[in-house]
Amino acid sequence: MAVVNTFAPVSQLEDRRQPTTTLEGWRRFVDADPPECTLLPDAQWSALSETERTNYNEARVAHHSELVVVTTSAIQRITNEGRLLTLLNQREIGARRGLIISGAAATGKTTAVKQLGRFHELRIRTRFADKSRIPVVYVTAPPKGSPRKLAMEFARFLGLPPMQPRVNVTDIADAVCQVLIDTRTDIVIVDEIHNLNLDTRAGEELSDHLKYFTEHLPATFIYAGIDVERSGVFTGTRGRQLAGRCGVINTGPFPFAGEWKSLVAAMEGTLRLHGHTAGTLVAEAKYLHQRTGGMIGSLAHLIRSAAIRSMLDETESVTKDLMDTVLIDYAAQTSAQRHAS
Repeated sequence: MAVVNTFAPVSQLEDRRQPTTTLEGWRRFVDADPPECTLLPDAQWSALSETERTNYNEARVAHHSELVVVTTSAIQRITNEGRLLTLLNQREIGARRGLIISGAAATGKTTAVKQLGRFHELRIRTRFADKSRIPVVYVTAPPKGSPRKLAMEFARFLGLPPMQPRVNVTDIADAVCQVLIDTRTDIVIVDEIHNLNLDTRAGEELSDHLKYFTEHLPATFIYAGIDVERSGVFTGTRGRQLAGRCGVINTGPFPFAGEWKSLVAAMEGTLRLHGHTAGTLVAEAKYLHQRTGGMIGSLAHLIRSAAIRSMLDETESVTKDLMDTVLIDYAAQTSAQRHAS
């Protein structure tokens, strides 16, 4: 872990990252080693010059804006199932098995599939020195998509030159497949799969094109989306084919139980605030569950936002009163209102 103790400037506005739907952005995500921001003793903190204090605070803001990923039971299960599928599929020459992660928004689907991809890529890098490999591809299904848009998502990830409008979709797909074969891609992650609506003509064509990729690539396909079972992905002949090839793991809100309390404790342990009393958030675990509806994404946002706000108002402590002022997502807010009524 890199330790932030030299107060190097960390500008959130200057550090513009490519999205993980590009190869550069994905590799940066895989390579990322979240800085372990060391909290200075109060006396040393008070003695900082204005420039040092600004740099130190920016480092802490950066730390809180990307709190470390807590390995939940869902992440463990999805990672284990994904690894098993890659092993099962490595010698398969027919239809390969895939995995679908389905659940409500803010239940950790994207985090889980990205961690699966990251773990796999790091494992491949350890085994093979070939830097030309692209072990994992991460794309999102385009809304109201077409086969061409989907093919272009893959091309964009790989950084292929812009395709002329006259180039047909099959040529784009063939070019993409050849690159992925040459670079030994093992896992293809398609997020936002709920955008694939098989009740529409466009959805059918997009599904056919996705099937084309699965049949032409020796890779394991991992899908993630919101309430996939009810989104139309499994309808009709095409949907039944997908359902027959993929297992489904459902993500959902955490119950108020031991894992939730451990999750809160793990997130609280990452706080770097000078006035925060350890155990405060654990003591408010019930409140946090009611406030977020047990949604891990909402919990992470609430704690991160409150931590940064406490730095801005110089209280340096996350309390229930402060968290009450944090605006969270509508789904979590309405869930909290239902619990209160």
